[in-house]
Amino acid sequence: MSGITIRKTIHFGGGRQKEIREGRPPEVPRGCIPRVSRLRALAIRLDQLVGDGEVGSYSEIACLGKVTRARVTQIMSLLNLAPDIQEAILFLPRVEAGPDPISEHDLRPIAAVLEWQEQRRMFARQMKG
Repeated sequence: MSGITIRKTIHFGGGRQKEIREGRPPEVPRGCIPRVSRLRALAIRLDQLVGDGEVGSYSEIACLGKVTRARVTQIMSLLNLAPDIQEAILFLPRVEAGPDPISEHDLRPIAAVLEWQEQRRMFARQMKG
């Protein structure tokens, strides 16, 4: 006999409904998201805030975040990477033990290169170790 599934509809106001399935609890992912993946996601969000006019500039972000403008520039430089490299960074596997496979510091010289093909070669070399 397989597990029992119970379906419930919960109303959250505004006419929205959410279905919850009970039975097996959801699996909790193991390990940590690599820091560079989180920084890349942060760069996306900060760029969106400036683009939407919610924050005036990266300098203002630095002030609000109590970090230096140089640090914000380092994080935002991740936006200069080739799109496929950016995607690879966002979807790096979780780290269960040991160091992250690549760091933001490792990516700085790659992000400084303008040509995406060269970035790809550099990134591949870096990921091989």
